[in-house]
Amino acid sequence: MRTLAKKSMGMISALMLALSGSVTAGTLVINSDASDPAPKKAWAEVIEKFEQANPDITVKYNLYDHEAYKTTIRNWLVTSPPDVVFWYAGNRMKTFVDRGLFEDVSDVWQANGMDKDFASAMPAMSVNGKQYGVPYTYYQWGIYYRKDLFDKYGIAVPKTWDDLVAASKTLKDNGVTPFTIGTKYLWTAAGWFDYLNMRVNGLDFHIDLMDGKVPYTDPRVKAVFEKWNDLVEPGYYLDNHASYSWQEAQPFLYNGEAAMYLMGNFLAANFTEEVRPNMGFFQFPVIDASVPMAEDAPMDTLHIPSKAKNKEDARKFLAFVAQPEIQTMINEALLQIPTNNKATPKDDEFLNAGVVMLGEAAGTAQFYDRDTDPAMAKEGMKGFQQYMVHPDRIDKILEKLEKTRKRTFKQ
Repeated sequence: MRTLAKKSMGMISALMLALSGSVTAGTLVINSDASDPAPKKAWAEVIEKFEQANPDITVKYNLYDHEAYKTTIRNWLVTSPPDVVFWYAGNRMKTFVDRGLFEDVSDVWQANGMDKDFASAMPAMSVNGKQYGVPYTYYQWGIYYRKDLFDKYGIAVPKTWDDLVAASKTLKDNGVTPFTIGTKYLWTAAGWFDYLNMRVNGLDFHIDLMDGKVPYTDPRVKAVFEKWNDLVEPGYYLDNHASYSWQEAQPFLYNGEAAMYLMGNFLAANFTEEVRPNMGFFQFPVIDASVPMAEDAPMDTLHIPSKAKNKEDARKFLAFVAQPEIQTMINEALLQIPTNNKATPKDDEFLNAGVVMLGEAAGTAQFYDRDTDPAMAKEGMKGFQQYMVHPDRIDKILEKLEKTRKRTFKQ
């Protein structure tokens, strides 16, 4: 039985490798992590339209779980990659560019006038003046909340940190969990760190920290956790959050056991007709009025691996996805914001709030694990989750993160 199992696993591995590589000329192999219901449906429609527009090209579309994808993409890129991969802007892209694993697609940008249509997105897609992918969406982060629960307990939408802490106390006192969160996959805790750091210390400091220019033992970093303690120590987060993924933490919000969720606007695509009328959105509150309000606005992207076999058709696909009508279609389904400025965002209350908020923002960050070095991000997010479970260990956690920073950024 053990031998048979090994043979079966070997056959599966071989099959997966075959799926990852381009099969024949005219076959375009795409690996994607767009596995949630809304993006899954949207990309199926995009691929259908692309095949109709290019009848000589057959698309082989391989869909993977988000967390598995983050690990396996590193293997594909250095061994036998597909022709197109889904990924992220900012440092997450630059890491692969620096290793020579992503194709320079500046020619696609020039041929399609993308420098104008994607003017605001261009810096996040560029390394040393060259472009290495095509963005298709970005989205706001903020706090989604149950309007009915706020009304029931007489809570106004929080504008300041003190308002938020007071609202959390009222909810907790009435048997409602103030914040749902699932930190099983760590990055959700990083969203809290991003916002607290940007509200306490500002965007410039945040980016310097992401770039390894500031020690994690700096008192200004410690001050972030002192604020975070206002919510952690009284127990204002979902119990046992480390055992839930972000998706598994959603039902607590939808059934009224929890009142708020700090999350990206992709959450809104999961609201049912029953839940949606009860949901509202507000900007992460002010902590220091002298600090300009920056926001997390992560950008999702498509890239051609340097070792791809069918780069010609891959370029056609990237140019196709860059078109305003395709960006409009994708983002209507995702309830997110198109990166092509000629595309039209869907008229939706959550999206409209995000467009206004990001338009007024003092600046934007990509997200903790997209803005810093991957090795630093891995340890940083572990530390944030550990802090949320054991806030008394913060000094040891920050000392460990500082060792990681010195090692990662060679200081």
